[in-house]
Amino acid sequence: MNIKSCEKKEKNEAEIVVEIDAGELESALSKAFIKNRNSISVPGFRKGKAPRKIVEKMYGDSIFHSDALDILLPEVMRTVDEGAELRIVGFPQASDVDFKDGNQGVDITITVSVYPDVNIGEYKGLSAFKPAAEVPESDIDSEVEGIRLRNARIEKADRPAADGDIAVIDYEGFLDGVPFDGGKGENYELELGSNTFIPGFEEKVGGMETGEERDIDLVFPENYTGELAGKAVVFKVKLHEVKEKTLPELDDEFAKDVSEFDTLDDYKADIRDRLTKAKQEESDAVFENALMDKLVESLDADIPEAMIEEQMEMAMNSFATQVSNYGMDPSSYLRMMNITPEQFRENSRLSSEKQVKIKLALEKIAELEAIEVSDEDVENEYKDGAERYNMEIDKLKESVDEKVIARDIKVRRAAQIVVDNATAEDAPEAADEAGAAKPEKPAAKPKKPAAKKTSVKQEAADAAAEGGVDDITDETLNAGGDAAVAESEAPKPKKTTTRKPKAEKAAEGAE
Repeated sequence: MNIKSCEKKEKNEAEIVVEIDAGELESALSKAFIKNRNSISVPGFRKGKAPRKIVEKMYGDSIFHSDALDILLPEVMRTVDEGAELRIVGFPQASDVDFKDGNQGVDITITVSVYPDVNIGEYKGLSAFKPAAEVPESDIDSEVEGIRLRNARIEKADRPAADGDIAVIDYEGFLDGVPFDGGKGENYELELGSNTFIPGFEEKVGGMETGEERDIDLVFPENYTGELAGKAVVFKVKLHEVKEKTLPELDDEFAKDVSEFDTLDDYKADIRDRLTKAKQEESDAVFENALMDKLVESLDADIPEAMIEEQMEMAMNSFATQVSNYGMDPSSYLRMMNITPEQFRENSRLSSEKQVKIKLALEKIAELEAIEVSDEDVENEYKDGAERYNMEIDKLKESVDEKVIARDIKVRRAAQIVVDNATAEDAPEAADEAGAAKPEKPAAKPKKPAAKKTSVKQEAADAAAEGGVDDITDETLNAGGDAAVAESEAPKPKKTTTRKPKAEKAAEGAE
């Protein structure tokens, strides 16, 4: 088969006619006949024994055309992909089929979307807000304090429960005198002041003494999901035990115990370095995202819908992979969030369109800058990818074409050109102007109410709905899993945090 003609149409579409000769068509018709002959009845013949010419005479020459086309189309698509001097996007579609008399060949018309012509404005000398990468001393103190808390000794306290204590309680919630689902727990370790339960619960547990039972009257928040929203309920609570945290002294011995450093000053210096590095990466990301927003504003391109649909499909696949890595079934997870796959794809449309525009702009810059990628560059990229994904390099090469790798390298280098030639703004008005370019913070893990956790499920659903896969974070995935468990059983007792032995201090210090 060969490409007979290729004609560009409006809206970045093209029609390609692939000519298939009589021999290739005959081979496909023969395979189609063999596939179907046992299901065809012909008077005077047992099923499967009638010759093909008899079958075609009885039912018409076109009887096997449909199956023959199914056999031919994969090779037709390969011919289009490899032979057409066009950069095709999306999936080619067969729009017309013309069988020649006597099955002497067939012409198949394929409609494809092609990369648009791209024009871009000035991409050097852009300016955008870049936040300072300074780390205040309070951030270092907070980091150290968090590690102190994780290494606190937990001891029994013979006094009423107070803020900061761990109260070991039994509880059961009642709505109009009837227990409600997810509202019961036994020997639950509740840290008072953690805002783990609905507002007011922890405060009213405060002051209870060991062995005391108390009825706690509360009203669920109006924005709580489900039948409990805005409802007045009663929790029957019994306090079994009060535990208090004893924090380790903040000295050199503490540093030795939780890190590889011998002094507290050295340990804090390491924390400062790590936080500064993270702050710098965040600042760079904000700056680059803001520049990409400005770059997109100057883009002039008639983008085919197929490109956006392809990016949306990539977002869907990325989401499915991410959820699967957490041991969850993507379909079940979406059902749990009360969102269909179609809704999820549509929710990712705006972010997908933006990603397509950025890619087009950067590819145009790579063209204008004549960026070259060597075979060595591609090979190093394969090596890095194989190491990152723990794959054999040959397997990675089978699944990712080197042309794709080369394009990705060019895009990254083009982005770096934009960044290297840009000016960072730090004035307040610049910060306000570029605020929309800042990356959204990961969805915070929702509070765990002492009841059915439908609010957790809603948080995860909202994260997906706001921007597709980019907003599905570790915490929302975990929250979604928590919600599924909480629908059928009460919260489990927490594990008590104990001081880590020295053998584990390096891992703790790296957190």
